[in-house]
Amino acid sequence: MNKSLVKVCPSILAGDFGNLSDEAKKIEDAGADAIHFDIMDGHFVPNLTLGPKALAAVRRSCSLFLDVHIMVYSPFDYIERLVESGADRITFHMEATEDVDEVIDFIHKCDRKAGLAFRPETSFSFVPKYIDKVDLILLMTVSPGFGGQKFDKSVVDKIELTKQLIDQQKLKTQIQVDGGINLETAKTCINAGANNLVAGTYLFSLENMKKGVEDLRNLAKGS
Repeated sequence: MNKSLVKVCPSILAGDFGNLSDEAKKIEDAGADAIHFDIMDGHFVPNLTLGPKALAAVRRSCSLFLDVHIMVYSPFDYIERLVESGADRITFHMEATEDVDEVIDFIHKCDRKAGLAFRPETSFSFVPKYIDKVDLILLMTVSPGFGGQKFDKSVVDKIELTKQLIDQQKLKTQIQVDGGINLETAKTCINAGANNLVAGTYLFSLENMKKGVEDLRNLAKGS
């Protein structure tokens, strides 16, 4: 895999919520491809985090692609506010709505990229139904809701199967992984077929985030 095809998206969830503008600039200065922005409603997952107003503040602070992952029930109701706040891609959970197609179509109608996320325990059997309808498949490598969790190795097989589908159908759909991503787990995911890495705790723990971003990209060399 060519390293230029691997995108690195630091998760601002691992940053300082009291200094979001500075954290956004830090990610941008590190040469990342996007800022990964998590929104949780306290219902779909047992945690509350940032919302559309905070997203708008980040949008004003930098020009990076804003990759918004919503862990909420009734995702359709959030789309317009997220678009107005500056989201470039909106990824929602298949498990959070009874009408996945409606949400995908509305995101695209708003001229934004659409992503579909899956919990680690969700059956892979749902992926083929939507893989040609979205721009990105997010395979969570931890249970959604909290940062700093241990990487779930069981998801690696799903990454491989998803990559096979994309190759068979000659799609441009990206495979994103999120949760417990560091140099070791990122290498495993890239080898399995992932080309979009979300890393929060790992990158924010480094003194030099720029080097961390480059190190993650360089893992793809020779893969």
